[in-house]
Amino acid sequence: MTVERSHTLEFDPPGTVGLRVAFFVLWGIDMVAATLFFLVPYATELNPVTVLFYDVFGLPGVALAATCYAAVVVAIGHVLSDPLDRRFVGGMVAVYLVLVTNNVVLLVSGSSPIAA
Repeated sequence: MTVERSHTLEFDPPGTVGLRVAFFVLWGIDMVAATLFFLVPYATELNPVTVLFYDVFGLPGVALAATCYAAVVVAIGHVLSDPLDRRFVGGMVAVYLVLVTNNVVLLVSGSSPIAA
């Protein structure tokens, strides 16, 4: 006796093109900011995975860690069905917007706007 699965796993791009572009633009800015954290004396990267990749691979490790984060977000977005995929990627855009804003302000001014 054979059992057939009626549900197939489909990998569809999450959300709209604009939402995906927003994610990748913010992700890119965050990756550059994270790289700069290792070059300026007044800011430090707090993410332990990024720090580990930096310790192992140097500055390319920061880009590698950021690429791994983006790959996870994209993979999850592809697996989730509509409208959950749009909500997830939209949530990630919101998270990266906060991170990018904080990181850029920290790099420019030397102090974090969301510091405790």
